[in-house]
Amino acid sequence: MMNTATMNTKTGKSAIRPMFDSLELRKDFPVLDRIIEGNKLVYLDNAATSQKPQAVIDSLVDYYRNYNSNVHRGIHTLSQEATDAFENVRNKARLFIDAASEKEIIFTRNATEAVNLVAYSWGDTNIAAGDEIVVSIMEHHSNFVPWQALAERKNAKLVIVGLTTDGELDMDEMKAAINEKTKLVAVTQMSNVLGTITPLNEIISLAHKQGALVLVDGAQGVAHLPTSVRELDCDFLVFSMHKMLGPTGVGVLWGREAILNQMPPFQYGGDMISIVKTDRTRYNELPWKFEAGTPNVADVIASGAAFDYLEKLGMENVRQHELELTEYAMHRMNSLPGMKILGPGEKELERRGGVISFLYGEVHPHDLGQILNESGIAVRAGHHCCQPLMTSMGIHGTARASFYIYNTREEVDFLVESMKTVDKVLGI
Repeated sequence: MMNTATMNTKTGKSAIRPMFDSLELRKDFPVLDRIIEGNKLVYLDNAATSQKPQAVIDSLVDYYRNYNSNVHRGIHTLSQEATDAFENVRNKARLFIDAASEKEIIFTRNATEAVNLVAYSWGDTNIAAGDEIVVSIMEHHSNFVPWQALAERKNAKLVIVGLTTDGELDMDEMKAAINEKTKLVAVTQMSNVLGTITPLNEIISLAHKQGALVLVDGAQGVAHLPTSVRELDCDFLVFSMHKMLGPTGVGVLWGREAILNQMPPFQYGGDMISIVKTDRTRYNELPWKFEAGTPNVADVIASGAAFDYLEKLGMENVRQHELELTEYAMHRMNSLPGMKILGPGEKELERRGGVISFLYGEVHPHDLGQILNESGIAVRAGHHCCQPLMTSMGIHGTARASFYIYNTREEVDFLVESMKTVDKVLGI
């Protein structure tokens, strides 16, 4: 399907529709045929994890059925085939984020482990008493707690930057927070609660002027936005494959080669060594220095199919689809009495992703999630691993609908219509 120009009736501006048809894409995702409580599944929990296309499932099965073997350790045919397939995905990851070298791509279990790798390996080596680490209040616990713990270990200071009233990062606070004591800024690419897209280029420039490094949590962003580490000029980037059509148990850490070379190993054991003697050990070169033990071979290989799928769609088209769907959803949902959507509003759509966290009257988010599930609608309810953010907003949690490539306007309509039944179900 080719791009087609359309007119936005609210803004009068033309928009480019994505080059893919979500209704056609849905045929690639077997789970979307599930019937839940008598209704076809409406899956709106993509910020937690995405569904998997048949190509990813087939790749996983193919490995186990035809060439299951350990990598990097054998000269027999199966091991060589597995190693080639495994390392080929490293190159796909490099291309996907526009990294300079495969040596900069480290496979981990998830984005959380990638953050912890940096916190322990780089952090314990480079952070000293009196140093400062800057984070935002909207960070996921995975990009908050490791730095909090590092600051406690090293008697350093964790500096927390707040938000503006419309849910965007307060850049005046950020500018004031980054100074000569700052050694690291750890910030999300896109909030998993508010959908807020952070101005990374500005933040990274501010940090580098003070000699500080920047780690970007791309767990939400990389799956939804075109991402180039060379254009961002960050120092570390982390993301998880399960949020971008891939299997669970695979994360990626990208870091600058010069920085990674200076960092000590995170874990010790097989495959991360070059030579072991009774009195000393020489470690392997990048990237294997940080990949101790047998890796998650099968799921890394299947991740290659996820990269292929998204590359074929084009991340610009993924972004455009979500922009249109989010605009439509916010417009429909805001028509409901008692609806409160958190984060940037409809007029700031370009600064938010396809994540809508909301409060609906006095209904508890968990009750709302359960009621929607009775219509076959999967949303997330709770604090979304962002308790500091919730506390700062004076709430305990929200309901959250999050979109991806296979979601449609019809599903948004069904969500809105189902919301209208909540009062009746609760007897309000």
